[in-house]
Formats: sequence, C-alpha cells, structure tokens
Amino acid sequence: MMRIHNRRGGFTLIELMIVVAIIGILAAIAIPNFLRFQLKAKSSEGKTNIAAIRTAEESFFAEFNRYVSADASPAAIGDNVKVDFTDSGPALAGFSTLGWTPEGQVYFNYAVEVPTASNVEFTATAAANIDANGNAQLWGYRKGANAGRDHGTTPANCTAGQPAHVETVEPCDAVSGQSVF
Repeated sequence: MMRIHNRRGGFTLIELMIVVAIIGILAAIAIPNFLRFQLKAKSSEGKTNIAAIRTAEESFFAEFNRYVSADASPAAIGDNVKVDFTDSGPALAGFSTLGWTPEGQVYFNYAVEVPTASNVEFTATAAANIDANGNAQLWGYRKGANAGRDHGTTPANCTAGQPAHVETVEPCDAVSGQSVF
C-alpha cells in the first residue's frame, strides 16, 4: 500500500510567536547596553580632547613660559548633537594662540582657565549634554593645586575641588560619563 504525504514544510503560528517573543526579549536586553556603550564612546571625545589640550598647553609653556586661557568653545553645546568647532575667544587668543583645534564636529565645548595671579597653573574642562537629559557631562584636568575650576558659561562647572586629582583627566562630578539607563 502506498502512502501519500500531504504535509508541507513550514512553521506553525505557535513556533513563529515563540521566535518573535525570543527576539523581543533579546532586544529588551541589548538596547540599553547599546545605548550605554554609545554614551561611553561619545564621552571619550571629551577626555581625548582634554588630553590634547593639556599637551598643547605644555608645549606652549615650554616655549613661552606661560599657559593660555581660552573661552568656552564652541559657545553653546547641543543636546546630543555635534556642532562645528569655532573658537569663541578674541582673534589671536585662546585656542588659536594655543594652536589646538579638534578635527571635525564636536559634542563638547572646551575651555581653559589660567588664574590671573599665576601663569604656571591651568584648568581645562569639557562640557556636553550627550544623553540629552538636561544635565551636562563635565570632564576636567588641573595643572597645579590652585588652578581655577570654572568652565565659564556652561552649566555647573568643575567646582568644589573637582577634578579632585591634580594632573588627571577625570569627571567633574559623579554622573559625568554615566548612562541614564
């Protein structure tokens, strides 16, 4: 006797629903991790550029025996958007005197403060709202124990002894560089 099989290959509705549920669970786990890693990558711009500013300041100091102040540049930071870097300081001053310019667009704005009483100390800071939550991420570097800590026109500055460690690029507060997720 010959049997004829009429069954076609394919997936049942239950099998498809299980696959969709598994994909949904994996996405729920992966998306927050992806956003956290994206925030860390954006934060690295500020840390890297502060280190470059530090190098430029030390080179300038080696040649001219003083550090250079620079106004917060670009003048405003966006909410999780890159902007063209423009030196906000006067012509032939600030970052243009220092000879430092970042490549391409930036999330952060950068400033350097040199105390008026001393030309042997400085504070370089970076501020951005890279997670668009209204709170700026702030990174700083201090050369000298009495260097100023003000970031100029940007939110809540590197104040109250932050960054705490001299000659270390670090966050100015506990939430800088951290994810909101």
